[in-house]
Amino acid sequence: MSEQPNATVNGGDDVRADATAAVDEIEALRERADKAERERGEFKDLLLRTRADFENYQKRVQRDLAQERRYAQRPLAADLLPALDNLDRATAAAKQAGETGPLVQGVAMVQTQLLDVLRRHGVTTIEAQGKPFDPNLHQAVMQQPSADVAPGTVVQVLQQGFTINEQVLRPASVVVSAAP
Repeated sequence: MSEQPNATVNGGDDVRADATAAVDEIEALRERADKAERERGEFKDLLLRTRADFENYQKRVQRDLAQERRYAQRPLAADLLPALDNLDRATAAAKQAGETGPLVQGVAMVQTQLLDVLRRHGVTTIEAQGKPFDPNLHQAVMQQPSADVAPGTVVQVLQQGFTINEQVLRPASVVVSAAP
């Protein structure tokens, strides 16, 4: 009979040890579960941020491509402007000389046709004559005293300016009125 109480005591220690081990294991599992939950939340936040960054990137690329398409003809238009200036000079010289023959008419038709082609591609002239000077659209080459118009008004256009889709391609070279 004396062995029975020892067996119960030893068996109780084993049960307590098993219970303590089980509690420790449960606690360790809870900590791992909490850690896994935190990591999952961090990864989810990272995923959401990455997705938002990627969507913003896609929008930016689409916007850049649209902008690039809109102004793709800019170099060609800029290269054509000197030829258009020469046509303008030729028609002005012909008018000054009083010529109205078929050659002058042909040059004027080519000039008009070139302006129409440029207009279809978003290139338009800057109307400067008689307008207030705007440094965003005009390049003042000189000032001319004038009592007839208000100071700061364009009195002469020396070289026509152009815009492409509302963006200045070349500013107009102008003479601006000054106070007499």
